[in-house]
Amino acid sequence: MSRPFIIPLIVACALFMENMDATVISTSLPVLARDLGQNPITLKLALTAYVVGLGVFIPVCGWVADRFGARTVFRTAIGIFMAGSLLCAVSSSLAAFVGARFLQGMGGAMMVPVGRIIIFRAVPRADLVKAIGYLTMPALFGPVIGPPLGGFITTYFHWRWIFLVNIPVSLLGLYLAGRFITNTREDSQDPLDVPGFITSALGSSLTMLGLALLGSHLVPLGWAVAMTIVGVVIMVWYFKGAAQASRPLLDPRFLQIPTFRASVLGGSLFRIGLGSVPFLLPLALQEGMGMSAFHSGMITCASAFGALFMKSIGPRVLKRYGFRNVLMGNALLAGLALASFGLFTSAMPIWLILAIVVLGGFFPSLQFTCLNSIVYADIRSEDAGRATSLASVVQQLSLGLGVIIAGMTLQLSNHLQGHVHITESDFWPAFVVVGFFSILSIPVTRRLPHDAGAEMAQRS
Repeated sequence: MSRPFIIPLIVACALFMENMDATVISTSLPVLARDLGQNPITLKLALTAYVVGLGVFIPVCGWVADRFGARTVFRTAIGIFMAGSLLCAVSSSLAAFVGARFLQGMGGAMMVPVGRIIIFRAVPRADLVKAIGYLTMPALFGPVIGPPLGGFITTYFHWRWIFLVNIPVSLLGLYLAGRFITNTREDSQDPLDVPGFITSALGSSLTMLGLALLGSHLVPLGWAVAMTIVGVVIMVWYFKGAAQASRPLLDPRFLQIPTFRASVLGGSLFRIGLGSVPFLLPLALQEGMGMSAFHSGMITCASAFGALFMKSIGPRVLKRYGFRNVLMGNALLAGLALASFGLFTSAMPIWLILAIVVLGGFFPSLQFTCLNSIVYADIRSEDAGRATSLASVVQQLSLGLGVIIAGMTLQLSNHLQGHVHITESDFWPAFVVVGFFSILSIPVTRRLPHDAGAEMAQRS
């Protein structure tokens, strides 16, 4: 089996496990809370603990991979995630469960970003688009498959099995990583910038935590807003200082590279829209149209077929039109596809809903593959770790921001229309707004050179 296939597949399994775990637990939260003798709202601490783990350790993932070797860190991250999963499964109290979720967040913060570094260094640039295509599948499938799978496991087995299924997947990942992945590292071992690590970890974790707590009713709204603002202020302060440092953990100077800037800044706008769909679409199908959780889950799964079809023609589309044209044109089509979810009504034929959802899998999947590929187009191998750290922090923040924007738009629409409960007509403004964010990325990608990423797209 070729390296452009097996290495992305190993990393993709880790990403799939992380995404599945995040979405499955949300579905099973009420049952899990009753079993632990807690209120479901209180148990949302477990979700926020995971976010804090990500916020603290994502900034340092690149430095750790360069210092100790990408394979070593990747396998260690899988081991930490597996240990956290096992502790979640055996937890009998709120404190133990929250601590286990934080441990999972530590593993997740290292697992996927370091996996991207491994792919960049192991796969030739001409094969990178195909490799990233394999990697993006779990990011699209996990949020779709997770909710119905979580409901099935919780209903017919026990919520503890949600975490125990991670164990064999983790063991397989540990074996395959040791068998097929080379332990690459950088010769220059700069000392860790401890003040920078503390500042970036504090800023990113507070921002992510504040965004996660907005609208959760777990803490007063003012506290969540204050956390978000303080986190953003700390991050701005950090980046001002980082611009003067020699090799900071999160280096804003990478944004001067056109391809990196297009992927990170333009991609963050696209991810705001994409990040809201796993929250907004099932809610529209269930609360707006009165479908069962299983029925809505089967419909949302249709997006996977669109994503699979994209994998077969995506490289050919890029080879013909190039990154710049595809990112611009497809951003418009992806935005329209996301906005078209707002057309769903109870009177619409199921076949038409399924067709629209399939398109909602195709165009965003193509955009996701392009953005995750071109981020490395002009990055040197020795800079891959620090570039990945910066890109990963921005990605996580934009995905979290998508849910917040979608939720706030939905609440505003409900209020302006004077509805006591959420109804079918409340959802179309929210889908239009999140689709518009995808279209907003066009001015950023328009600044790309016409030959950007030509080697990756295999264009002469």
